[in-house]
Amino acid sequence: MVKQSKFLSLILRHQPEKIGLILDEAGWVSVSELLAQLAAHGRGMSMEELEYVVVTNDKQRFSFNADKTHIRANQGHSLQTLDLGLQPVEPPEILYHGTVERFLESILPTGLEKRSRQHVHLSADIDTAHKVGSRHGKPVILKVAAGQMQRNGCVFFRSDNGVWLTDHVPIVYLSINS
Repeated sequence: MVKQSKFLSLILRHQPEKIGLILDEAGWVSVSELLAQLAAHGRGMSMEELEYVVVTNDKQRFSFNADKTHIRANQGHSLQTLDLGLQPVEPPEILYHGTVERFLESILPTGLEKRSRQHVHLSADIDTAHKVGSRHGKPVILKVAAGQMQRNGCVFFRSDNGVWLTDHVPIVYLSINS
């Protein structure tokens, strides 16, 4: 199921056109259309398998609508035309970002940038940030003064799966968690 989850992530976050899908403006696609296109491209799965992937994904990347007729990725899209309908939320005083040592050189001059994604992703706890950073090497945890950022006019969102999102974290709000 890991391969299926990764492929769904690719399709629902970055390349729906790879299997001929078109996401609506909020990132939703019909479940029946998704299943048909997966099958047509040699990646078939049943509704039960899709439900299993959604429920068991360790990062809760996907959501169904109320009647399970549509599905979308919760965040992490590189598709800039989507409006996920997120509302601004007051963040906790401190948030965290997991990265690796080799990326510090590009982070330290400008802070955290969203690059090809819609938002910078932040975690509410050190353990989650550590897991994120560990995926690509030796993790480094950055501490984000989110409360101060928000008081200074920066906007934060929280996705359905608990990931904190913002447009940019200037270097002045970052420190290395030791």
